[in-house]
Amino acid sequence: MRIIAADSSSAILTDSFEPLTIVAAASVLVCPPYREAKACLAEAIFADAKCGHELIVHEAELCKDLLAKAKADIVHLDMSLGAIPLEQLSPIEFSNMKISSRAKRHLLKILPRLRKIANEVTQKHGIEVLAIGKESIPVRIAELTAGANAILYTCEKGIKENKTLTLGLPSKCQPRLTEKRVYLYSLIAAEHDIRGYAEDTNEVLKKANISEMLNPIARGFRILHITPRA
Repeated sequence: MRIIAADSSSAILTDSFEPLTIVAAASVLVCPPYREAKACLAEAIFADAKCGHELIVHEAELCKDLLAKAKADIVHLDMSLGAIPLEQLSPIEFSNMKISSRAKRHLLKILPRLRKIANEVTQKHGIEVLAIGKESIPVRIAELTAGANAILYTCEKGIKENKTLTLGLPSKCQPRLTEKRVYLYSLIAAEHDIRGYAEDTNEVLKKANISEMLNPIARGFRILHITPRA
Protein backbone atom coordinates (compact mmCIF):
# COMPACT_ATOMS: atom_id res chain seq x y z
CA MET A 1 0.00 0.00 0.00
CA ARG A 2 1.25 3.46 -0.95
CA ILE A 3 0.39 6.01 1.73
CA ILE A 4 0.56 9.79 1.71
CA ALA A 5 0.68 11.45 5.12
CA ALA A 6 1.41 14.89 6.54
CA ASP A 7 2.43 16.56 9.77
CA SER A 8 3.96 19.75 11.16
CA SER A 9 6.80 19.71 13.65
CA SER A 10 9.68 21.44 15.43
CA ALA A 11 9.29 24.76 17.16
CA ILE A 12 11.47 27.77 17.79
CA LEU A 13 11.59 28.09 21.57
CA THR A 14 11.75 31.04 23.92
CA ASP A 15 14.57 31.43 26.48
CA SER A 16 12.36 29.51 28.92
CA PHE A 17 11.94 26.66 26.41
CA GLU A 18 8.31 27.43 25.58
CA PRO A 19 7.22 26.87 21.93
CA LEU A 20 6.90 30.11 19.99
CA THR A 21 6.46 29.19 16.32
CA ILE A 22 6.03 25.88 14.50
CA VAL A 23 8.72 25.85 11.83
CA ALA A 24 7.83 23.30 9.13
CA ALA A 25 5.13 21.13 7.57
CA ALA A 26 5.61 18.22 5.22
CA SER A 27 3.61 15.70 3.26
CA VAL A 28 5.31 12.41 2.37
CA LEU A 29 4.75 9.39 0.18
CA VAL A 30 5.64 6.21 2.07
CA CYS A 31 5.86 2.75 0.51
CA PRO A 32 6.86 -0.68 1.86
CA PRO A 33 8.89 -1.27 4.02
CA TYR A 34 7.65 2.06 5.48
CA ARG A 35 10.94 3.40 6.82
CA GLU A 36 11.35 6.76 5.10
CA ALA A 37 9.73 9.02 2.53
CA LYS A 38 9.96 8.14 -1.16
CA ALA A 39 8.79 11.65 -2.09
CA CYS A 40 7.88 14.72 -0.08
CA LEU A 41 6.72 18.32 -0.13
CA ALA A 42 8.07 20.44 2.72
CA GLU A 43 7.44 24.08 3.57
CA ALA A 44 8.71 26.61 6.08
CA ILE A 45 5.60 27.92 7.83
CA PHE A 46 6.77 29.65 11.07
CA ALA A 47 3.20 29.48 12.41
CA ASP A 48 2.03 30.59 15.83
CA ALA A 49 2.38 27.60 18.15
CA LYS A 50 -0.97 28.48 19.77
CA CYS A 51 -2.83 27.88 16.49
CA GLY A 52 -1.75 24.30 15.89
CA HIS A 53 -5.26 23.12 14.97
CA GLU A 54 -5.20 25.39 11.91
CA LEU A 55 -2.12 23.56 10.64
CA ILE A 56 -4.17 20.41 10.06
CA VAL A 57 -5.92 22.13 7.16
CA HIS A 58 -2.58 23.09 5.64
CA GLU A 59 -1.32 19.53 6.10
CA ALA A 60 -4.37 18.21 4.24
CA GLU A 61 -3.66 20.66 1.42
CA LEU A 62 -0.05 19.47 1.25
CA CYS A 63 -1.31 15.89 0.90
CA LYS A 64 -3.56 16.98 -1.95
CA ASP A 65 -0.61 18.76 -3.60
CA LEU A 66 1.59 15.68 -3.33
CA LEU A 67 -1.19 13.53 -4.79
CA ALA A 68 -0.92 15.67 -7.92
CA LYS A 69 2.63 14.35 -8.33
CA ALA A 70 2.51 10.84 -6.87
CA LYS A 71 -0.08 8.07 -6.74
CA ALA A 72 -1.25 6.67 -3.42
CA ASP A 73 -3.86 4.26 -2.06
CA ILE A 74 -4.85 6.27 1.02
CA VAL A 75 -4.09 9.47 2.94
CA HIS A 76 -3.26 9.69 6.66
CA LEU A 77 -3.70 12.92 8.65
CA ASP A 78 -2.39 13.70 12.13
CA MET A 79 -5.79 13.60 13.80
CA SER A 80 -6.21 10.88 16.41
CA LEU A 81 -9.90 10.14 15.83
CA GLY A 82 -9.89 6.39 15.38
CA ALA A 83 -8.91 6.31 11.70
CA ILE A 84 -12.36 7.47 10.63
CA PRO A 85 -12.62 8.83 7.05
CA LEU A 86 -12.86 12.62 7.10
CA GLU A 87 -15.96 12.53 4.92
CA GLN A 88 -17.76 10.74 7.76
CA LEU A 89 -16.79 13.26 10.43
CA SER A 90 -19.61 15.41 11.75
CA PRO A 91 -20.53 17.33 14.91
CA ILE A 92 -22.56 14.28 15.96
CA GLU A 93 -19.46 12.06 15.65
CA PHE A 94 -17.50 14.50 17.84
CA SER A 95 -20.10 14.30 20.58
CA ASN A 96 -19.46 10.55 20.88
CA MET A 97 -15.67 10.89 21.02
CA LYS A 98 -13.62 11.10 24.19
CA ILE A 99 -11.91 14.40 23.38
CA SER A 100 -11.83 17.66 25.31
CA SER A 101 -14.41 20.37 24.74
CA ARG A 102 -11.58 22.67 23.62
CA ALA A 103 -10.47 20.14 20.98
CA LYS A 104 -14.08 19.77 19.82
CA ARG A 105 -14.38 23.54 19.36
CA HIS A 106 -11.20 23.63 17.27
CA LEU A 107 -12.29 20.64 15.18
CA LEU A 108 -15.71 22.14 14.51
CA LYS A 109 -14.01 25.30 13.29
CA ILE A 110 -11.84 23.53 10.71
CA LEU A 111 -14.18 20.64 9.83
CA PRO A 112 -15.83 22.26 6.76
CA ARG A 113 -12.46 22.98 5.16
CA LEU A 114 -11.14 19.50 5.95
CA ARG A 115 -14.21 17.80 4.51
CA LYS A 116 -13.96 19.92 1.36
CA ILE A 117 -10.36 18.81 0.81
CA ALA A 118 -11.24 15.19 1.57
CA ASN A 119 -14.11 15.31 -0.93
CA GLU A 120 -11.81 16.73 -3.60
CA VAL A 121 -9.25 13.97 -2.96
CA THR A 122 -11.88 11.24 -3.10
CA GLN A 123 -13.53 12.58 -6.24
CA LYS A 124 -10.28 13.10 -8.13
CA HIS A 125 -8.20 10.16 -6.90
CA GLY A 126 -10.77 7.70 -5.55
CA ILE A 127 -9.08 7.32 -2.15
CA GLU A 128 -10.02 8.13 1.45
CA VAL A 129 -8.46 10.59 3.89
CA LEU A 130 -8.24 9.05 7.37
CA ALA A 131 -8.06 10.84 10.73
CA ILE A 132 -5.61 8.30 12.13
CA GLY A 133 -3.06 10.43 14.00
CA LYS A 134 -0.02 9.08 15.82
CA GLU A 135 -1.00 5.45 15.25
CA SER A 136 0.22 5.90 11.67
CA ILE A 137 3.86 5.16 10.85
CA PRO A 138 3.64 7.40 7.73
CA VAL A 139 2.47 10.28 9.97
CA ARG A 140 5.53 9.66 12.15
CA ILE A 141 7.74 9.74 9.05
CA ALA A 142 6.06 13.00 8.01
CA GLU A 143 6.76 14.41 11.48
CA LEU A 144 10.45 13.45 11.25
CA THR A 145 10.68 14.75 7.67
CA ALA A 146 9.18 18.08 8.69
CA GLY A 147 11.59 18.18 11.61
CA ALA A 148 14.62 17.54 9.42
CA ASN A 149 13.56 20.35 7.09
CA ALA A 150 12.90 22.59 10.09
CA ILE A 151 16.57 22.34 11.04
CA LEU A 152 17.54 23.75 7.65
CA TYR A 153 14.84 26.44 7.73
CA THR A 154 15.95 27.53 11.20
CA CYS A 155 19.58 27.67 10.06
CA GLU A 156 18.53 29.89 7.15
CA LYS A 157 16.53 32.15 9.48
CA GLY A 158 19.37 32.44 11.99
CA ILE A 159 21.90 33.24 9.26
CA LYS A 160 19.62 35.83 7.67
CA GLU A 161 18.84 37.53 10.99
CA ASN A 162 22.35 36.95 12.42
CA LYS A 163 21.16 35.56 15.72
CA THR A 164 21.14 32.35 17.72
CA LEU A 165 17.89 30.37 17.67
CA THR A 166 16.74 27.47 19.84
CA LEU A 167 14.86 24.74 18.00
CA GLY A 168 12.76 22.12 19.73
CA LEU A 169 12.71 18.81 17.85
CA PRO A 170 9.85 16.27 17.63
CA SER A 171 9.50 13.80 20.47
CA LYS A 172 11.92 10.92 20.89
CA CYS A 173 14.22 11.50 17.95
CA GLN A 174 17.86 12.34 17.32
CA PRO A 175 19.46 14.35 14.50
CA ARG A 176 22.39 13.20 12.39
CA LEU A 177 24.01 15.69 10.06
CA THR A 178 26.00 14.81 6.96
CA GLU A 179 27.66 17.10 4.44
CA LYS A 180 24.50 17.56 2.37
CA ARG A 181 21.66 16.03 4.37
CA VAL A 182 19.90 16.27 7.71
CA TYR A 183 18.44 13.07 9.17
CA LEU A 184 16.08 12.66 12.10
CA TYR A 185 16.00 9.11 13.46
CA SER A 186 13.23 7.87 15.71
CA LEU A 187 14.26 6.75 19.19
CA ILE A 188 10.95 5.02 19.90
CA ALA A 189 11.16 1.28 20.58
CA ALA A 190 10.67 -0.78 17.39
CA GLU A 191 11.20 2.37 15.27
CA HIS A 192 15.01 2.44 15.23
CA ASP A 193 15.09 2.25 11.40
CA ILE A 194 12.46 4.95 10.81
CA ARG A 195 13.76 8.34 9.76
CA GLY A 196 13.04 11.61 8.03
CA TYR A 197 15.55 13.54 5.99
CA ALA A 198 16.07 16.82 4.17
CA GLU A 199 18.47 17.87 1.42
CA ASP A 200 20.74 20.82 2.21
CA THR A 201 20.61 22.29 -1.30
CA ASN A 202 21.57 25.78 -0.08
CA GLU A 203 24.54 24.52 1.98
CA VAL A 204 23.32 26.25 5.13
CA LEU A 205 24.88 23.61 7.39
CA LYS A 206 28.30 25.01 6.48
CA LYS A 207 27.23 28.45 7.68
CA ALA A 208 25.91 27.54 11.13
CA ASN A 209 27.15 25.95 14.34
CA ILE A 210 24.67 23.46 15.80
CA SER A 211 24.81 22.09 19.34
CA GLU A 212 22.40 19.54 20.78
CA MET A 213 21.04 19.13 24.29
CA LEU A 214 18.06 17.69 26.12
CA ASN A 215 15.04 19.89 26.76
CA PRO A 216 15.18 20.37 30.54
CA ILE A 217 11.43 20.92 30.96
CA ALA A 218 10.04 18.38 28.46
CA ARG A 219 11.17 14.81 28.95
CA GLY A 220 11.76 12.94 25.69
CA PHE A 221 12.50 16.06 23.66
CA ARG A 222 15.81 17.41 22.38
CA ILE A 223 16.73 20.93 21.39
CA LEU A 224 19.30 22.46 19.05
CA HIS A 225 21.10 25.75 19.54
CA ILE A 226 21.76 27.15 16.06
CA THR A 227 24.28 29.98 15.74
CA PRO A 228 25.53 31.63 12.52
CA ARG A 229 29.25 31.16 11.97
CA ALA A 230 31.35 34.27 12.08
